[in-house]
Amino acid sequence: MVESELDRGGGGVFDVWLNGQRVFSKHEEGGFPDEADVLTRIRARI
Repeated sequence: MVESELDRGGGGVFDVWLNGQRVFSKHEEGGFPDEADVLTRIRARI
């Protein structure tokens, strides 16, 4: 089972975290990820 939580913020921040580790950062990568990329990164860590 996967749980998600939205932390509202500002400045265009979009990060995906899994178990306290950042899986994706829009700021560092220059844009939004596609869904398949995020799922691949999550699966690699579980």
